[in-house]
Amino acid sequence: MSAIPDLPADHSLADVMPSVASAMGVDTRNPLGLSPTRDAVVMLVDGLGAELIRAHAEQAPTLSAMAGRMISAGFPATTATSLTSLAVGAPCSRHGIVGYSFQISHTDGTTTSFNPLRWTLDSAGGPSAMDRFPPREVQRHPSLLETLAADGVDVTYVMREDFRESGLTRAAFRAEGNYRPANSLEEIRQGIHEILAPRTPGRRFVYAYYGDLDLIGHVHGPGSPEWLQSLRDVDAFIANLASDLPQDCTLLVTADHGMVTAETPVDLDTTPTLLTDVHTLAGEARVRHAYAQPGAASEVLATWTAELDGLARVISREQALDERLFGPGRDHADRLGDVIAIATGGVVLTRSVHEELESSLLGHHGANTAAEQHIPLIVRQH
Repeated sequence: MSAIPDLPADHSLADVMPSVASAMGVDTRNPLGLSPTRDAVVMLVDGLGAELIRAHAEQAPTLSAMAGRMISAGFPATTATSLTSLAVGAPCSRHGIVGYSFQISHTDGTTTSFNPLRWTLDSAGGPSAMDRFPPREVQRHPSLLETLAADGVDVTYVMREDFRESGLTRAAFRAEGNYRPANSLEEIRQGIHEILAPRTPGRRFVYAYYGDLDLIGHVHGPGSPEWLQSLRDVDAFIANLASDLPQDCTLLVTADHGMVTAETPVDLDTTPTLLTDVHTLAGEARVRHAYAQPGAASEVLATWTAELDGLARVISREQALDERLFGPGRDHADRLGDVIAIATGGVVLTRSVHEELESSLLGHHGANTAAEQHIPLIVRQH
């Protein structure tokens, strides 16, 4: 049986890095109450939801036994938002990466749809946005990795080579640091070991990322045979990693979101009533942002509420802000849709024309269900 508690998460992904920085003697905030440490490793496994570990505990005995604490990903539960929240220690209402895609303003006041995960315009496969929207201007908050580096901590990234100079890496993590390219779990383990095995007088922080579990869940579905094999691989990796680390090193393992299986697709691109008076659609299949034509927000809200009755919770931008759905504050309110639809159950709000690949996926995330929000927090100190 899984050791993950049934109680709701009382902390979020945004609490992890402030706590790590505090444990390393750099920051005063320590919401997770981590003990002092010289070195630290944050290992993020994309898509490793706490509810998925609970449901498949027999396939992941190490994760199940070690994951005695659960936190929330934060809304929306999507990679670009979550990784930024982790790095800067704040929700997306502060840092502004409010979803898989969203509307963003040019300097001349015009707007466009922007995908921060790929750092592209219009869609995931659109033109690069690097020149038009420099990462450090889209997301202006310093990261906790920058804080560590400024205090003399040796910062190293262990992840895929193509992430090194990506827009999201530059916007979220920001600190230059060292880089160890790694694709497989074994390469990640070796990279972390080679960084931390030598005894040095200085403090060291390692951020490592593994994305295959999420990719397999999207393509084959969470709980599929392919996904279960990947989960077993991750479980064995964490068991080995936890035993390999040197003294006075704290390991934290967490995720950016969980995942649900698509059951009821609603194709926005072929539902004319949902496109009426809407000039831009953004977000992802579990959380959609509809940007209305000037003066038409009320009509769009009424139409979407009626059309998606029983399929999604539909609210206005103002209601989302009042509920602090994206976190406290209104710094980036203009990036939110005039109307926001949050899918319920196994509903996915697809776009067969504009997001052909995404619409074909079996696994999705983004909404505020327990399956998508609850993520594990494993802490092991040597």
